[in-house]
Amino acid sequence: MPLMVHRAQAAADVPAEEWEQAKAVIAYHRLAYDEALCQRLTNCRILVRVGVGCDNVDLAAFAARGIPVCNVPDYGVGEVADHTIALLLALTRGVISFHNAIAHDPVHGWNWRQWPPMVHRLQGKRLLIVGYGAIGRAVARRAAAFDLMVNWYDPYAPTIDGDSGGQRLHDLNEALGQADIVSLHATLAQKGLQILDRRRIAAMKPGAVLINTARGGLVDLDALTDSLQQGHIGAVGLDVLAEEPPDPRQRLFVALSENAAWTKGRIVVTPHAAFLSADAINDMRRKAIETAVAYLRDGTLRHCVNAAQLDLSSRPRQSE
Repeated sequence: MPLMVHRAQAAADVPAEEWEQAKAVIAYHRLAYDEALCQRLTNCRILVRVGVGCDNVDLAAFAARGIPVCNVPDYGVGEVADHTIALLLALTRGVISFHNAIAHDPVHGWNWRQWPPMVHRLQGKRLLIVGYGAIGRAVARRAAAFDLMVNWYDPYAPTIDGDSGGQRLHDLNEALGQADIVSLHATLAQKGLQILDRRRIAAMKPGAVLINTARGGLVDLDALTDSLQQGHIGAVGLDVLAEEPPDPRQRLFVALSENAAWTKGRIVVTPHAAFLSADAINDMRRKAIETAVAYLRDGTLRHCVNAAQLDLSSRPRQSE
């Protein structure tokens, strides 16, 4: 079976006959795998999303044609967890602010007395992890090393026996009001697009730090900008946005570009890079191919995200 590779920005960049002939599609994030494209995949048996998020795939449309959609959720777990802690430390230890001051003026910038507003002790602070999958649990393990008190919220997580690395909470609004730090590790596939809408951002503890290395759509960016500017939210570390790259006219990025006083030492943004390492990228690609090959060879499915929508009578066995 031939392997066809395209760096396509649109479905039209791939010849029509190749869509029709494909038995498996290894899908990245650039294209929208909507119902129209699904209808063209007349020989396709499986689509594998290279990564975790399947926001660009119409899961119901593929299920209606009997095509399982799988993802690769088990790569880069350590990298994302490390990045989460790195964003938190960058804010609470003033790393970027101190560096920028010294880079701008090595003599006068060499002054710890002008410390950034969010520098404080982490020990004893309460961390709320929203979404307790593999990454959320990895963050909990790392947080314990910093003597953080870990709570977690995830209505979709099964009961976890033994030491889960933290205490499970069942009321998100109450949990937000108690947390000094909130770290998001949910997915858009779960209910609760914009888990942090304007109402819930207002419910957060004054001065709290928000870290989002999950999905940009989980947070109302305009409401977050207002809360930061008003001084309610203490600081944010963002690796993901609903629109990537961001619209430079969005108020948060206007304020950053203008070096507005209220942004200093309180905002760190990275370009959806939390997963990044050569090892993680290799794992992601390899596991996507292995998932497709396992299904084509013997019908074994790994991490099928539209399993509930597939015809039960023809659903292949799952192997997690």
